[in-house]
Amino acid sequence: SVLSRYENQITILSDYLEEFPETDEPVWILGRQHNLNTDKSKLLLDVSARLWFTYRRKFSPIGGTGPSSDAGWGCMLRCGQMMLAQALICRHLGRDWQWEKHKKQPEEYHRILRCFLDRKDCCYSIHQMAQMGVGEGKSIGEWFGPNTVAQVLKKLALFDEWNSLAVYVSMDNTVVIEDIKKMCWSPPQSSSSAHSSAHLHRSALGRNKNAAGFCTGWKPLLLIIPLRLGINHINPVYIDAFKECFKMPQSLGALGGKPNNAYYFIGFLGNELIYLDPHTTQSFVDSEENGTVDDESFHCQQAPHRMKIMNLDPSVALGFFCKEECDFDNWCSLVQKEILKQQSLRMFELVQKHPPHWPPFIPPTKPEVTTTGAELIESTDKLFEMEEEFEILSV
Repeated sequence: SVLSRYENQITILSDYLEEFPETDEPVWILGRQHNLNTDKSKLLLDVSARLWFTYRRKFSPIGGTGPSSDAGWGCMLRCGQMMLAQALICRHLGRDWQWEKHKKQPEEYHRILRCFLDRKDCCYSIHQMAQMGVGEGKSIGEWFGPNTVAQVLKKLALFDEWNSLAVYVSMDNTVVIEDIKKMCWSPPQSSSSAHSSAHLHRSALGRNKNAAGFCTGWKPLLLIIPLRLGINHINPVYIDAFKECFKMPQSLGALGGKPNNAYYFIGFLGNELIYLDPHTTQSFVDSEENGTVDDESFHCQQAPHRMKIMNLDPSVALGFFCKEECDFDNWCSLVQKEILKQQSLRMFELVQKHPPHWPPFIPPTKPEVTTTGAELIESTDKLFEMEEEFEILSV
């Protein structure tokens, strides 16, 4: 019966592939190569496995009195959720994990989904992201750009002890290897009882990671690189380097789109980008009593959209995930070989040492409060206290 469902799913998905052109060119999806002539069904299964976050309606009002739908303004926030969710899938389930309708999924999968449900107590919910955006100068209901979403994710990740991600957002088109390694190897602080419990929690996580094959001590890295690839239009000189990023095994795709119209780009075919579109409004979905989530609406079960790369707005943010230090070292080598040495006009810089004219790099830490992240950002006073702590790191 499992095989029958699998074959039926391939048949259904294949019906949507007619819009892809007949071509021998490879399709790249988040570091994986597909051939349209030989494995169309695998391509669509790969796409449908990505968590797809769209506009939702009828959730609890943001901040108690705010909007109960993000239709019309939350598309970049949803794209940021998709990029982060892909990082969490890679962290807990692996890049090759696949989703199948009606198939029982591991607990980690449902736990990842619960991080993004539209509730104020979920760490990466639309509520948390919109309210944390206030500290970035964005009113609730205002459209975000790629860099703003990156900054919000960086701050929210500090309250997420289960995933224990190190989120690095590059400044001035520059990725600093020294700073990333300092952040990913940064020891837990224990200057208070709250920090002591966090230390114990992280120590337990470290033991679990050891048993599960994770690299002890290295916090998995979510690297986000906000870029401006032109003035009003993307500069063609960047196209090859931009496409090369989707070939890297560490790729989480890119955030971008058109003005006030955000997409989550997951790959390319020729000179067309492949993306997941958040501009569909669905009803709010909550978790069941047993903790599982009715997940069909969180997976796009049709052929993804495509757009010509030259139609891309020049403001984008690249994403990469490095579960272990060796993954990051490999990424640095690929950047040097495939991007920096090939380009006369570089898309971004990769440097070993912290630039001396920059402020000192201080790895971000969770603000020393006794409340949870959800309670913290509901307090305006606490929010601005937190903003002062992060001022030196803001872009």
